[in-house]
Amino acid sequence: MATVVFADLVGSTGMFERLGDETAGRFVTQLTTAMSHTFEQHRGRVVKLLGDGLFVTFPVEADAISACIAIQKRLKDAPVYPGPGAGAVQMQMGVESGEVVEIQGDCYGDAVNTAARLADLAGPEQILTTQRVRDALGAEPLAQLRSIGPMYLRGKSEATEVFRVQWQPERDADATMMGASMFKPAAEAHLQLAAAGRMLRLAPRGEPLTLGRSATASLSLNDARVSRVHATIEWRGGHFILNDQSSFGTWVYVGGQGAPIVLRRTECYLVGQGLITLGCDRDSDSAPRVEFTVSG
Repeated sequence: MATVVFADLVGSTGMFERLGDETAGRFVTQLTTAMSHTFEQHRGRVVKLLGDGLFVTFPVEADAISACIAIQKRLKDAPVYPGPGAGAVQMQMGVESGEVVEIQGDCYGDAVNTAARLADLAGPEQILTTQRVRDALGAEPLAQLRSIGPMYLRGKSEATEVFRVQWQPERDADATMMGASMFKPAAEAHLQLAAAGRMLRLAPRGEPLTLGRSATASLSLNDARVSRVHATIEWRGGHFILNDQSSFGTWVYVGGQGAPIVLRRTECYLVGQGLITLGCDRDSDSAPRVEFTVSG
């Protein structure tokens, strides 16, 4: 058994385009080396560097979570900038525990795959983990976890309940316990979508809806950031499920939650009310926005 962490640099592609391969490569190497030291101070073993991130294993779940929080706090308290006019560096992290097989210094297993998927799913400054890690934590770190509900991670046939590590206390008021309502199928629920002056309604067991740039999409949004078939929404197992199929991802903001669920070829449940933005976050200029409400 081991706990696996994937820590990825957000927006590294743009950094290499802006700074050039040599300068960006040198910066990323310095950054990942510094992060390696922090992981090692928390009893982590850096399995390998991933170009713009790290793959690390820990013997204990709490050490993995503590190390991730330490790095996020360090980047928040002492921002690191890759160049003039550039934004501060941000990391996205995924943590999972389980059986890990080591072969010639590398590690393999379902926990490795899940941690990588969670890192892909995480937004900037986010740490995502699972029920398995949550069950192993003590009272103090356990109190920092907020459920964002069951999700279908790529390559998995069953939903995985995902938790966000709430490492910034001042943002605790924004956290929502989405998972509680998600486990209770609502047979009479209806979904309402509103965008670009149009409104759609999806009933349980109704035909799936498509969001995209295509004129044939159920809800068409003409924006270069929106893929032709960007996402689908369907009723499955008593829930409305949003499935991202896009090139640039989908951001889902539920209720008063400050941090979005970021989908990249993954799925999430839609509950309550909120906002979906296609191809960018809601703060981007003229972001393609779809408001949703699940009622009943």
